[in-house]
Amino acid sequence: MAIVPSTDQPALRDGALTAADADGGTAHLKEVPQPVELRETIREVIEQKVAGLDRTQPLFRHRIESLAREVLADLKLKEGYLGWTMVILSSAYWRDRIKATPYERRLLLLPHCMRNEQVCQAEYNEFGLLCEDCGGCSLTEWRALGREKGCQVLIAEGSPIVLQLILQGKADAVLGIGCLNSLEKALAKILMTGLPAMAVPLHSSTCHNTSTDEAWALEMIDTPYQPGDQPAKTQVHLLRAASRMFEPDELARLLPPERSNGETPPCDDLSLDALPPVAATEILAREFLARGGKFFRPFITLAAYDALTGGHGWGPNGQQHVAQLPDAVRRVALAIELFHKASLVHDDIEDDDSFRYGQKTIHRRHGTATAINVGDYLIGLGYRLVASQRENLHAEAVADILATLGQAHTRLCEGQGAELTWRASRNRHLTPLDALKIYALKTAPAFEAALFSGIRLAGPADAYRDAASRFARHLGVAFQIRNDLDDWTTDPGNKRQRGTDAIGGRPTVLWALAVEASDGADRPDLDADTGNDPEAGRRLIRQVHDLYCRTGAFSKARRLVQKHADRAREVADAVQPDSLRQLLHHFVDTILGY
Repeated sequence: MAIVPSTDQPALRDGALTAADADGGTAHLKEVPQPVELRETIREVIEQKVAGLDRTQPLFRHRIESLAREVLADLKLKEGYLGWTMVILSSAYWRDRIKATPYERRLLLLPHCMRNEQVCQAEYNEFGLLCEDCGGCSLTEWRALGREKGCQVLIAEGSPIVLQLILQGKADAVLGIGCLNSLEKALAKILMTGLPAMAVPLHSSTCHNTSTDEAWALEMIDTPYQPGDQPAKTQVHLLRAASRMFEPDELARLLPPERSNGETPPCDDLSLDALPPVAATEILAREFLARGGKFFRPFITLAAYDALTGGHGWGPNGQQHVAQLPDAVRRVALAIELFHKASLVHDDIEDDDSFRYGQKTIHRRHGTATAINVGDYLIGLGYRLVASQRENLHAEAVADILATLGQAHTRLCEGQGAELTWRASRNRHLTPLDALKIYALKTAPAFEAALFSGIRLAGPADAYRDAASRFARHLGVAFQIRNDLDDWTTDPGNKRQRGTDAIGGRPTVLWALAVEASDGADRPDLDADTGNDPEAGRRLIRQVHDLYCRTGAFSKARRLVQKHADRAREVADAVQPDSLRQLLHHFVDTILGY
């Protein structure tokens, strides 16, 4: 139910910066139709359109936007209602799936901005607002209604815990009340899973003491449970299988600890002074491995293997088939994440990032030397884990996978080396093509290794090698550009800071596009030493953001994402069998959201 139209621009709110972007942001696409009679009319037309759709397939953002534009065109209404219309359309599309989901498997997300700020004393934790049911606002009533039906209820419409609960198998459908900005953040993540979702937008995005269409919200919460088939295909079972591998008991089974008992202390307790010296590296590595992430890469491996062995994991009864995935396949997928996590440890050192997955980075907590060692350990562990599967897989398959992983590893280092060289150079000239070449080396190899490994686990893979390489290149480049754009959003995620690329002086396609369209006199100095001066850092971020807005860098970058997404689809169109072709399209839809 993402409401991120293709013309989206990242918004930045930091001190003097607001969502009023100079480059055509989405604020103008998030108007709530007035009056209520107009909202009712739009909803009636949506119901008629949805009734004629094939609802056996997931509904992704590009399709939602296309249908919503058709509705507005039919009614001769302005584009400003697009975001709101997308939410209502998606809700109507998924209603039957919601009905087929038991109440206890539904997750109701409520907006903290409905609380009464004057009287609310509730605190926050990782699960959102800890409402005390004081009766000072309507949240008490909404929570009671949801719980009365048996739903799980969170006041956390934008929290990472939503995706975590889905991947842990705690919910099979999501209901939400929220402003269009919050729905844009939270429900975009739900689209990735293919889970059904419904939402009722708030009347404004002022983030305090707001209201909604109460009758619609009551109707949504009261959606009756009607046992029946859920015919729409979904990859959620394979996503959950990828996530499940990193839970303590399953991780210990697939990758038994050698130096410790496998029980990782909480991150706050991981003091080097308190750890046994011989087991310290293993403990730190396993804690970081299981700490967080979306587990895209191991999911790609599992899904590719499944697609070429019947595609049973992608369907309404996929859970039964996922349970039968061979452990050798799971371990290779686990190794893919080991390499990815190792690259993150080293990347955090090289960029001197402060946070990862919402916690201090390893080098900030334990020192650079220890972090380098942990990253190296994860790499060695990954290669050893793949090599150990030679007793369960054909030796040729293990050799092919190891060769692919080795190539991906060296290419990633080449890309990171190019970035480091640029940052150390006095000549900061960077063309957009230079940036894209760095991305093709830094990000694409991991996707290619994950995809090729899954294909090779299923059988001979030579016929797929070229297509896998080209598809991964476009997917990886587009993914990295999206990551650049995300660095400027109001939802910075696990790093807790916006504009980190600018502060770190990293080469991005945004910077390259801005440099190409400007003269040197109006560009901020990325070499400026902001030191420990927060205001100097904020000033640099404002200057870079203004530059990106003036030069249209945000819009140009989004067009590049679309271009590479389209090229990835073109590669996918030529792939057989149909199950693998559909899967590659699914990756573009979910990983890129296009």
